[in-house]
Amino acid sequence: MRAYYYDNLEGDQRLPHDYVPSRPVPADRLTSLGVKFWTIPVEGHEAEIDRLSAQEGYKNRDMINVSKEGLGDLYETKMKGFFEEHMHEDEEIRYVLSGSGFFDVRETPSDAWIRIAVQPGDLLVIPEGIYHRFTLDMANNIKALRLFKDEPKWIPYNRSTETDINPHRLGYLKSIGVGA
Repeated sequence: MRAYYYDNLEGDQRLPHDYVPSRPVPADRLTSLGVKFWTIPVEGHEAEIDRLSAQEGYKNRDMINVSKEGLGDLYETKMKGFFEEHMHEDEEIRYVLSGSGFFDVRETPSDAWIRIAVQPGDLLVIPEGIYHRFTLDMANNIKALRLFKDEPKWIPYNRSTETDINPHRLGYLKSIGVGA
């Protein structure tokens, strides 16, 4: 996993969008935003994922294959939706089995995008209430294990004045020491 500030230049969202020179984001900055991450080798990952799931309270899981083959006719629509800035009322937990992509998270209070490049073996936890988005990279595929604390659900709430006052958003801001 590698994190850096997104350059905000126009162009294909699947490109790295890294400043030249790069502006890396240290691990402690991600932690201060509530983002958690681990690296777990893919070979033999099951026992470690089970251990971490028990430790963190992840009770359910499924698999997602984000690719033209995996999503079929829904590919273009899903990719547009994934890249729309949104938040969830639950953590978004992904363990990358193959392929690669980018999760972008909003840094608060600067509102800058931090791009997190993920690859096989990366486990990333995006906290509930943080604004974020996802895209594939130029390889156009990622296969990931999705972990859930409760029943599997994935409801995006696109950024708006309503989400700015959503209780999960406000709870997130309070958890990182911003706002009331």
